[in-house]
Amino acid sequence: MIALGVDLGSRTTKAALLANGAIRRRAVVPTGWDPRAAALRARDAVLAEEGIAAPSIGAVVATGYGRVTVPFEARAVTEITCHAAGLHRVLPEVRTVIDVGGQDCKVIRVDRFGLVADFAMNDRCAAGTGRFLEFMAAGMEVPLPEFARLGVEGQDPADLSSICTIFAESEVLSLLAEGRAIPDVVAGLHRAIARRIVALASGVGVAPPVAMTGGGALNGALRRHLADLLRTEILVPDHPQTIGAEGAAFLALTHPGPGPEPPV
Repeated sequence: MIALGVDLGSRTTKAALLANGAIRRRAVVPTGWDPRAAALRARDAVLAEEGIAAPSIGAVVATGYGRVTVPFEARAVTEITCHAAGLHRVLPEVRTVIDVGGQDCKVIRVDRFGLVADFAMNDRCAAGTGRFLEFMAAGMEVPLPEFARLGVEGQDPADLSSICTIFAESEVLSLLAEGRAIPDVVAGLHRAIARRIVALASGVGVAPPVAMTGGGALNGALRRHLADLLRTEILVPDHPQTIGAEGAAFLALTHPGPGPEPPV
């Protein structure tokens, strides 16, 4: 059976197509102002790449903040469940998942079966999310990939007292005016976010091995500072942005019928 997983995030929408027990296609598209249209674009992208039509899909699970807006038949499952299921398929040894998305951050502790043992989520404040880094990079007029590279280069991270997006911008300007090197300021911003994530993680307890998912997992500076603060290696799957969609696709395959959320 062909199954589809769709993860509607605030910044990007992801789709994963599963056939013959394996993920065959993945797609990442901007969500924009219309999550319904984004879901269709993501779905159609993976279908076109595989050369199949929508009626061939046997089951669909939607996840993410916009999961109830999917304009085609789909069962809604929380992103906590889908991220745990998706990562367990590719890195079954992982016990703690840190998902850094565009506008939220989740820390999920899983057991050896990939079941959610506990989780904590920050979806009320940009601090500790990809949006904060985007905001600061734009304020410093530095492209985001370059911003991450500078964060790795910084050897003496500046100490920021605030990671509120408004106050942090003012603090960065003050640090630069004082002559602090740009890489050290950018490293300080990444370390401040890492501290915020570690504080969130302390509520659920961090058990190694630890892995990152979401767009934040692609940021080498953030991974470096998280690994340093947690004093453990940070694993990253091959496709960190689509892990939620992949988990949704696996759940669509293994729990295709309607009813309550699967126990994972």
